[in-house]
Order: sequence, then structure tokens, then C-alpha cells
Amino acid sequence: MGLGISIHRTRLLLFFFVAILTGASVALIGEIAFVGLIVPHFARFIVGANYKYILPMSALVGALFLLIADTLSRTLNPPFEIPIVAILSVIGLPFFIYIVRGGLKG
Repeated sequence: MGLGISIHRTRLLLFFFVAILTGASVALIGEIAFVGLIVPHFARFIVGANYKYILPMSALVGALFLLIADTLSRTLNPPFEIPIVAILSVIGLPFFIYIVRGGLKG
């Protein structure tokens, strides 16, 4: 039996808490706000760690992301509309899990 903490157990516990806190924030604030959790990470990946460029790029990427999701929600199943929240979840959730697991570094 060694000293210290179990790295595997700590990572699993932190991953669980991040998922719970993210779910709680989306439930309290709204589904569209989920975009605000994802887009800045993607913008940092595109332009680097300079915040002078991250903020405008986040605005552009966020607007483009919502535009694509809205277009898909209106055109995938005509004459009906798929809720935009469903499209955002299908696109955003795998990307968010990828970010949480440490896959996207700026």
C-alpha cells in the first residue's frame, strides 16, 4: 500500500464533478448557453492563447455554430423542425466530452 492518492480514482471523481456541474449550469441557465461553454475552447484552439483574439473569434464561432445548428434543425426533417437544442446536443456533447477528457489544447 503506497502513500498518496489514487490518480485514476481522482481523475474519475473530477470527471464526474465536471459533468454534474456542467449539467447543473445548463439546466439552470438554458440549453443555448451550452454553446458558451464549448465555443471559447474551440476559439482558443483556432487562434492560440492570446485573449485579444479569443474574444472576437468566440463571437464569430458561436454565431456560426448557432447558424449551422438552426439551419440543420429547419432542413433535416421538412416540413417539421427539429428542436435546435437537440441539434446543439448532438454536435456539442461529444465535443464537450473530448474537451473534458483533455483532448483540445490551445
